[in-house]
Amino acid sequence: MSRLAVTEKIIATKVAKGIKWADVAADIGLSKEWVTAGCLGQMTFNDEQAAKLAKTFDLTEAEAQWLKVVPYKGSLPTSVPTDPLIYRFYELISVYGTTFKELIHEEFGDGIMSAIDFKMDLQREPNAMGDRVSIVMSGKFLPYKTY
Repeated sequence: MSRLAVTEKIIATKVAKGIKWADVAADIGLSKEWVTAGCLGQMTFNDEQAAKLAKTFDLTEAEAQWLKVVPYKGSLPTSVPTDPLIYRFYELISVYGTTFKELIHEEFGDGIMSAIDFKMDLQREPNAMGDRVSIVMSGKFLPYKTY
């Protein structure tokens, strides 16, 4: 058994039961974005959260244990994503990454935006020309320190 096998079971059960990520998140008491990342193997759940997920996704006790193991984060099957939706984010960073960097450094100075002290909100934005995807990301600024 592996974390990947547990993730695959979660996805299969989600599809079979017609579960929505927002409903799972409401049960856990956290954002749909964070809970989805966790269910897809990118975050670590505590005992209480893992127990709720085990019930929702029909996981055994042994499978639920994997939800509490710190995962190998940021893993994709290829260095350049081949999934069209994920590739568009790769393309976005390729085109606008230097702009993000330049504007963040101009506004805040030399440092980075945290992916640890971070939150995200993804919403549907109705639009007469076709609905839009609205993603708001907020990460703590971490300045580089001199020593």
